[in-house]
Amino acid sequence: MPNAEVNAFHTRILRLTLAVQESRAYWEAVDPEVRGTARVERAFSERWFGNKSLARVKLLLANFAVRFDAYPEALAALRRWRPADPGTRPLLCHWHLQLADPLYRAFTGDWLPARLTEGRKDFDRDAVARWVGARPDAEWAPATRYGFAAKLIRAADEAGLVSAGQGARTALLPRVPDEALGYLVRLLQLVTHTGGWEDNPYLRSVGLSHDAVDARLRRLPDVTYRRMGSLVELDASPLGALG
Repeated sequence: MPNAEVNAFHTRILRLTLAVQESRAYWEAVDPEVRGTARVERAFSERWFGNKSLARVKLLLANFAVRFDAYPEALAALRRWRPADPGTRPLLCHWHLQLADPLYRAFTGDWLPARLTEGRKDFDRDAVARWVGARPDAEWAPATRYGFAAKLIRAADEAGLVSAGQGARTALLPRVPDEALGYLVRLLQLVTHTGGWEDNPYLRSVGLSHDAVDARLRRLPDVTYRRMGSLVELDASPLGALG
């Protein structure tokens, strides 16, 4: 379904995690009208991703098509917009990976926030592998479960959601610039997604839900936000107005 989060489980994260720098290169170079073999040839010959092999270029393009091309208005904004805060781009990549990957969405939007709430910030790959193995219909071999765990942790690390390093990790809450939150608000207005405005995996993943997000939304530029009980009114300028 166009402009909807992906709900079918897949294994793409085993081959590519957040890829912030490559995503930025893609936004700056891609022409949505050029697709298929022509796009591959252009990306490889123009060295969008530096000295990456042809096989790697194909992998990057295939993943970015799911993460970004599937949301045309968002891609149009990303091609033009140059965020002022260096902390914004990793969050944009994080939210788009959440849209494209239900396992990563559940890991960062449910599992990590639950551990923070419960005061169990520290975890290791074994704990994540056990969680992966307990997912419904997770008929993966142990090696695959550990592979998923390693890649989920790496992607979350790149997004600033867990501490860096090897071995034991700590769940963190990243700083969320207003421009990044403004992008997410506008993106979620366009996309069919899990949850409502006050509580969804995209906001929970960065520590914003209920009262916390309520306070932030009320002061966002070019966003009108009102709440009366369970009724929420939210209106924002389109994604194309960013920048």
